[in-house]
Amino acid sequence: MSKTEDDTMTAIGLQADPSFGVAGKKRWAMVVDLRRCIGCMACVAACKAEFDVPLGVWRTTVRVKNTGTYPNTRRNYMPRLCNHCDNPPCVRNCPTAATYKHEEGYVLQRYERCIGCRTCMIACPYNARFMLPKSRTRVGINNVVDKCTFCDHRVSQGLVPACVQTCIGRSRIFGDINDPNSEVAKIVGTEKTVTLKPGKGTKPQVYYIKPDRQSFEQATSAPVSAAARRDAEAFYRHNHGSRFFGGLL
Repeated sequence: MSKTEDDTMTAIGLQADPSFGVAGKKRWAMVVDLRRCIGCMACVAACKAEFDVPLGVWRTTVRVKNTGTYPNTRRNYMPRLCNHCDNPPCVRNCPTAATYKHEEGYVLQRYERCIGCRTCMIACPYNARFMLPKSRTRVGINNVVDKCTFCDHRVSQGLVPACVQTCIGRSRIFGDINDPNSEVAKIVGTEKTVTLKPGKGTKPQVYYIKPDRQSFEQATSAPVSAAARRDAEAFYRHNHGSRFFGGLL
């Protein structure tokens, strides 16, 4: 992996130097394959259970958008979480060094140093941070900023993050992107992936695989396989010629 001028910049705030592509260092990253996400929300539920996340706030979410017009409609899913940037603006802007970047790439919180000023929330271009409510009494951490941690406590024990563990479609893949033999590194190296808001210069380490146009528009496209064609023909027969797949056969 080549290094740019930005990769050699001096880290600002309480953070380790950028570790993406640095030989001998781990750099944890996640790939989200949008072709596989079915919107089951198991990742959201697992995250809530893992961290006792209170109602009304989330460490990870799945945004839902409906497209098309009846009967050719599609529901699209977009999982979102902290991007654990290699150049995190939240760290640079935190006035008390409560948020920091770990040498393995995690962007984490020191709750005892957080004053709840929300500066990091404003600095984050991904809206990935939230305030734990004052009313939270069952757990003694409240009225401070919180966020996704890539489940660093699990990863340090050789486990994957809770959201990855529970994803039934294997939409979320996690690993050391600096390890060329890891699944994450192989996917990013061979698949066409994108990151969110790359123009912000944050170097996010959550990569997305977008659906190809054909699968994305399958509701209005002709069936491409023999099995899909048989299914469409059976649908026509059973529904007296209703238009399906945009009426294309």
